Amino acid sequence: MTKEILYQKFGYILDDSLINEIINVGVFKSFSKDDIIIDINQPMLYIPLLLKGHIKILREDNEGNELLIYFLEAGETCTMSLTCCMGTSKSKIRAVAEQDSDLIMIPVQKMKEWFHGNESWRNFILESYQIRFDEMLDAIDSIAFLKMDERLLKYLVNKSILNESDTILVKHQEIAEDLHTSRVVISRLLKQLENEKKIKLGRNKIEVITS
Repeated sequence: MTKEILYQKFGYILDDSLINEIINVGVFKSFSKDDIIIDINQPMLYIPLLLKGHIKILREDNEGNELLIYFLEAGETCTMSLTCCMGTSKSKIRAVAEQDSDLIMIPVQKMKEWFHGNESWRNFILESYQIRFDEMLDAIDSIAFLKMDERLLKYLVNKSILNESDTILVKHQEIAEDLHTSRVVISRLLKQLENEKKIKLGRNKIEVITS
């Protein structure tokens, strides 16, 4: 089953011999929603390949407040963890399961070996860096140039696309933590968006109204 999923999610870019080696050396792990997969300052011994589910990548300030950087989908890896692995340093991010997720964890030494010895792996890593770089620029632009209500609506739309559903199961406090603001501000802006007919609020759920 793992081999089938690997081919389904990564076969477009990784060659057959590499997928077989990933199966041999990788460690399969499952995480439930809200589980911490990688934590800040955790030694990076493995890098994750996401087989199923979604993961959110967060940064933390000196006071412990979190800021959402980007989401990972099945068929992707976290390039910020790759950067830490390449430098044999500790994690600078927190990776949290957005929903129940399955991963295969690749030992750091293999990642380095494959980067120099396998073209398909090198292409995958470079492509991943480009995708994540673009997403981080988008996150910076949102913080710098969008008002909080615009950031909130964009966040909700992105989550609905990620979950392939107009209805999002989420608490106001979780949104506040992801957007690095207070629950009171989020609750007020959600009500504003509902009055503008852009969303519909329910108990611990939000429906994004698509025009």
